[in-house]
Amino acid sequence: MPSRIYRTSNSRLPLALLIVAAILLPNLSSPAQADAVTWTVRGGGFGHGIGMSAYGAYGMGLDGYKYGRILGQYYRGIKIRKLKQQRNIRVLLDVSSSPWFSGASWACGRKLLPRLTYGAGFGRNGIYLKGAAGKPLKRCGKVLRTEANGSVNFKGLGIYRGGVEISRSGGSLNVINNVPVNLYCRGVLAKEVIPSWPLETLKAFALAARSIGLSSKGAHDGFDVYPDTRSQVYGPISSEFPQTNRACAATANQVLMYGGKVAMALFSASSGGHTENVENVWYGDPVPYLRGVPDPWDKVSPYHRWTYDYTPARINSLLGSYVSGRLRSVKITRYGVSKRVIWARLYGTRGVTNIHGDSLQYALGLPDRLIFSITRR
Repeated sequence: MPSRIYRTSNSRLPLALLIVAAILLPNLSSPAQADAVTWTVRGGGFGHGIGMSAYGAYGMGLDGYKYGRILGQYYRGIKIRKLKQQRNIRVLLDVSSSPWFSGASWACGRKLLPRLTYGAGFGRNGIYLKGAAGKPLKRCGKVLRTEANGSVNFKGLGIYRGGVEISRSGGSLNVINNVPVNLYCRGVLAKEVIPSWPLETLKAFALAARSIGLSSKGAHDGFDVYPDTRSQVYGPISSEFPQTNRACAATANQVLMYGGKVAMALFSASSGGHTENVENVWYGDPVPYLRGVPDPWDKVSPYHRWTYDYTPARINSLLGSYVSGRLRSVKITRYGVSKRVIWARLYGTRGVTNIHGDSLQYALGLPDRLIFSITRR
């Protein structure tokens, strides 16, 4: 098992928005005039390329594959298992000096009126519950906690399923949504996938969402996951869709297991035809179920193949901090199991330098480091 916790995405956008971007922006060529272009980069994919490919899973769903087969394609050696008891996920929604909430029936052993708003503060004796006027109502110790079997309104954030946990973080308070894992699934799928996709594809993502949440437990001080791409995007009840909720309900309590532990079931938007070993992308330890596999179903992706064109001035500007002098040629010196670049060599007018694949991708603004060729004409 890995010694580090891997991120689910290396992009600032949630998967669903990346997919929409791929649909709306199929032409990836730069706006430079054709007669001025002398550098061309050809590649494929969108995202980090580890684990399940969203477009690949979509293609498999269109071809009639069941969710178990879809998951088995991308996570080799995993087992689908049902949780034997209720598990909750603690999602850090905000960090605040004065959080407020309503909808809860009790907190810190005190009965509350759900229609009223309550807050939290902290002093020498830990966190305390306070009324709408700011009056302290009850000492809570290290954590203010409500029931987690309903829904609560976090003021300024929205109405979420589950309950409230508030704990101290330095001079502020962590505002945490403590939510049952099956309801957490609803908040993730609504944000991470396209709800009109085949139900079997959505079911596959339901298991991945639960597995990422549960495999992240203990990764942070006082909470399990973030509500954004540092973990996976998670939203309030208002963001949910009937079809994604149906996928969560149809696979209730099911997770992916490997070696007796819940798997970190990473996913990205488009594989470009082949996924990648996790250690070749984030340079950590190998993970047996996060190995690169062929993904012919990704051909339905508008990002399956792409081309970027650059003028000499533009590519030298983008790679200026890596190349010695002006760029003359690029040689890819090490690939992963797919065509994702691990190392490349930049030949400049003043010398030769090496560049990591991720640095090359980000410098050139590419959607993936799956690069087939970098040519000059």
